[in-house]
Amino acid sequence: MRNFTNLSLLLPLALTSSLSFAAELTKPEKDPNDPTKVITKIGLGYTEDLTISGSLALDATRKLNAKTNFDASEWRLGGSWLFDFGIINFAVSRSEYDEGGYKNNYSLGTFLPLNVLGVDTGKWMVFPMAGFNHNTGETVTPTESDTLQDSIVMQQNTSNGGYLGAFTIRPINEHWTALAFAGGGMGSNDYSNVWGGGGISYKLNSQNSFNLFAFISDDNFGQINKVGFSYTYEFK
Repeated sequence: MRNFTNLSLLLPLALTSSLSFAAELTKPEKDPNDPTKVITKIGLGYTEDLTISGSLALDATRKLNAKTNFDASEWRLGGSWLFDFGIINFAVSRSEYDEGGYKNNYSLGTFLPLNVLGVDTGKWMVFPMAGFNHNTGETVTPTESDTLQDSIVMQQNTSNGGYLGAFTIRPINEHWTALAFAGGGMGSNDYSNVWGGGGISYKLNSQNSFNLFAFISDDNFGQINKVGFSYTYEFK
């Protein structure tokens, strides 16, 4: 009788575990460009300079992220934590501008998939994004000096603010995906910024993908206009 009782208790547990495992196996794989995907990957790219990027998955919900160009004049380092409602990202980064200025950025933000709210977006995958940031850096300020040495002055800038935007993915078929993103923000000391871009992604297989994209941003520190190409390899 005791063995029968133990068996009757173990059978439901085994069945539940089997169903959970089967559900996990049948869960659709996320698109390589999905910002909520937690995985270990490495990438190489070119946007006026060679870049290397990557993510290290610590477990099923947390990862570390990094990106840098060849001479480390521009870089980004941070981490992500996936929740049921979306993903939280923290990052520290440095950017250089076409006019000669630079910006150090500290940000805390999130991507929220609209489908978790029950919003039907059809074939589009829409990820609203929002967050807070702290910016420090220098901007180039022209002067009326007669000497070349004094004709450009670097001015310190500091700002605290927030941003709103959206990132969208539109699968075309099993290989091709269209991408688009846009947003803007405001902060202290009359700071404001806007950015946007888009591109197309080609998924060779479950581990290899290629991206072609264009990006533009404009804020108090200057402007950035880039066209780039990247390759990404995902580790299983």
